[in-house]
Amino acid sequence: MILDGEDLADISVEFQADRTRTSSHDAALWRRFRGAAGEDAKVSTLQKLKLTGHGPDTFSLHLQNMVPADDRRAEALMRDIWRIGQERLALQPGQSPWSLELPSRHFADRVHRFGWAPDLLAQGETGKARLIALTDDWTQKFGKFHGFAWRIEPTASRCWNWLRCGPALLEAGSHEARTARVDSLARQLRYLNETIASAHDPKSRWLGAVVLVANALCLRAGSGLGDALERLESECTAQILPDGGHVTRSPAHLLSSLIHLQTLADALERAGRPVPDWMTKWTLRMGAMLAFFQAGDGGLNTFHDGDESRAEVVNAALARLPAPPRKFMFAPKSGFQKVEKGGLRLVLDCGDAPPRPFGDHARAGALSFELSDGPARLVTSCGYSAEVNVDWQAAVRRTSAHSTLILGGRDSGVFIANDETRLRALIGPDAIAAKRLEEAAEIWLDAQHAGYKAAYGLLHRRRIFICGEGDRLTGEDSLVRPIAQAAADDKKTIPFDIRFHLHPTVTAMMGKDAIRLMSESGHIWRFRTSHEGARLEKTIYLSRGIVEQPEQIVLSGFADPNGDGSQPPNCIRWAFVREA
Repeated sequence: MILDGEDLADISVEFQADRTRTSSHDAALWRRFRGAAGEDAKVSTLQKLKLTGHGPDTFSLHLQNMVPADDRRAEALMRDIWRIGQERLALQPGQSPWSLELPSRHFADRVHRFGWAPDLLAQGETGKARLIALTDDWTQKFGKFHGFAWRIEPTASRCWNWLRCGPALLEAGSHEARTARVDSLARQLRYLNETIASAHDPKSRWLGAVVLVANALCLRAGSGLGDALERLESECTAQILPDGGHVTRSPAHLLSSLIHLQTLADALERAGRPVPDWMTKWTLRMGAMLAFFQAGDGGLNTFHDGDESRAEVVNAALARLPAPPRKFMFAPKSGFQKVEKGGLRLVLDCGDAPPRPFGDHARAGALSFELSDGPARLVTSCGYSAEVNVDWQAAVRRTSAHSTLILGGRDSGVFIANDETRLRALIGPDAIAAKRLEEAAEIWLDAQHAGYKAAYGLLHRRRIFICGEGDRLTGEDSLVRPIAQAAADDKKTIPFDIRFHLHPTVTAMMGKDAIRLMSESGHIWRFRTSHEGARLEKTIYLSRGIVEQPEQIVLSGFADPNGDGSQPPNCIRWAFVREA
């Protein structure tokens, strides 16, 4: 299915009108968009016997929680309101969410991860008591084994979140309740140790490796630490790029991975054990890359599998670096270019898709960019959030969900089935590259890709120019037939769209000769173009955890299959100009 801007808007309207899904529809969506990682866990009788046993009488160490609490979520939970994406569940006082039929498998998945636990704990004694009661209820119902709740990734996530709560959760209450709680934690950790080698998806492997290091430090007094660190080092080598970026090219994945390593490094130091050199090396590189992706509002760019992220979480991770992160404007291994002039900040995606299986959630956004003016976001993509339902997460992988050119309704890369994970991995685009030229107060970015060459014989070239104090950004998109390529026999024109997805905080208004944009900070920008027929359309935005419907600027036309990109219709010029 080719998903263009109108399709996205239509789906959003339909979803707003009817949020109730039948169980069979929900199950089909879950199987389609979660693949093998969404299947219920299965263990044999012999494996169940291996899981039996007791946890430690005392902990050798407790993790420090380095993530600031999400007060908005915690306050809602204190009112017994459970909201995940567009789905909402209101409970009676003291009632647990799993005591009812949950709205969807996605909702249940997020609940069973206990990502909300540290937030609830931060709400004082009442929040602590509520968390203990919920954890004990979960332990009674699911603590020995449950196919859905014990899948590898959510189990690793749950163990990590329990460990983040420290003695306030793990050593509280009566001896009987504490023993049941800790025994369940130890059982889940043994299960992870037994199954992690069979995991195909990178998230499960990473989280499992992280949690097993924590297990060795916190529950086993260092026993098995060497093997656990060796496994984590292997995952760092596989999942962290030489420039510090995450192999998925997701800023949000980079943030969570950095916090994992920082938490473990702190635990090693407090346990009197050396922090491995490789951990220090990766932490410094990841910190620099995180700073590269930090937008003016303190959150992150939303490329690939990433959301805006809370600014306080990003700042907390950066504050723990031993020195200020080094600054750079080009990340060659991660495939991003950045320009900063005055308050204007642009980040261009000029990298190809990550290798399988890391491309299972990658997005076909070649040559898309995000633009902000100080703390105000202007141009973005449709974004992403782990909170919204899985079909939404899949929809925004398409090229039309990004601020770039789409030719013939096709994606810039190709989605191919990954037989191991049963998901669709992104491949390409071919020959993506970018050049940068800086002279005095002028900066040029010149990028192109060959994602449309096989189908239409055309390259997409995007040039961006910024000068002065950052009050004007000029761009040019062109569709070029390479000189070495024979002329096309079919002279039929090819439809194209250039989309600029606006952030939900931007107010847009059509004018006679420009589109007027008011940013969150009150600054006025005007979008101008030499192309006729610029229009505003509804789009969607996920990166703030819900499905929002901001607007997008769309330029449509028909390309000449033999055009050289020097003039219309194969050359489209546009500009964002800030009013004085």
